[in-house]
Amino acid sequence: MVATLLATSFVIFGASYAAPGDPVTFLAGGKENLTPEYLAAIRAQYHLDDPFLVQYARWLGDAVTGDLGRSMQYNDQVFDLMLARLPSTLGLVAYASVLFVVFGVALGVLAAVRGGRTDSAVVAGTTLATSVPSFVTAAVLISLFGVQLGWFPVMGGGSLWHLTLPAVTLALGALAIISRVTRQAMVEQRELDHVTVARASGLAERLIVTRHVLRGALGPIVTMCGLVTAGMLAGTVVVETAFSLNGIGSLLVKAINTHDFPVTQAVMLFMVAAYIVVTILVELLQPLIDPRVRRRA
Repeated sequence: MVATLLATSFVIFGASYAAPGDPVTFLAGGKENLTPEYLAAIRAQYHLDDPFLVQYARWLGDAVTGDLGRSMQYNDQVFDLMLARLPSTLGLVAYASVLFVVFGVALGVLAAVRGGRTDSAVVAGTTLATSVPSFVTAAVLISLFGVQLGWFPVMGGGSLWHLTLPAVTLALGALAIISRVTRQAMVEQRELDHVTVARASGLAERLIVTRHVLRGALGPIVTMCGLVTAGMLAGTVVVETAFSLNGIGSLLVKAINTHDFPVTQAVMLFMVAAYIVVTILVELLQPLIDPRVRRRA
């Protein structure tokens, strides 16, 4: 985890360092006819004349201690900006996660158990959901349920009702992935010997599915749910922008558009760190979910 974060932080800082445009121009607020002395003072204040590695080491050292710098656009601490917007993003991700876990697993179980036309319909529907970009889904949901029917608000947050359309937009692609993983895992479990023995002993099909098939398939399902949830933090960028949500994703978009390098670096590093932490937690939970993993270890 530490090695990955170090490598990622180096790439993030290097990408910002290599971005087109002079940071002094943005720090000066776009003013014209600036004197060389004023520009030199700005460079000295932000240590822009130091070598790249020196700037990186200073930034990394401050980040480790919790000092993420000061926003060039808002003239406020980056940590405070992120902390204020974090609840909105976490609420959106949590809402979307509940949706794709519940409906994705249900569709996967339905496809695996019913088979035939039901299976084909689920596969076709999830394939369509995966192929549609999130910004297109957002536009369709806003037009239909927000503008024409007026059932949901289309901008801003503050309640679950406001987050419903954004959460559905964010969850659709993930729902397709989870349903496919669930279906495939259950199909594989149904072919195992212990399931055949349970069926031959006369156990009801409902109990076979819940006690043997679904339980045995939980390992890959939970793993994929964790990975998809972690990846959703980056997926909020498009959704928050489309629905004008005041979250981490929209903060990143504004920071990139205004060349607010401290905010860009901090948000991207946070997204990577969150992804790594969630994936590690999923790995730690695997032996508790599937005893076979513990026995192999």
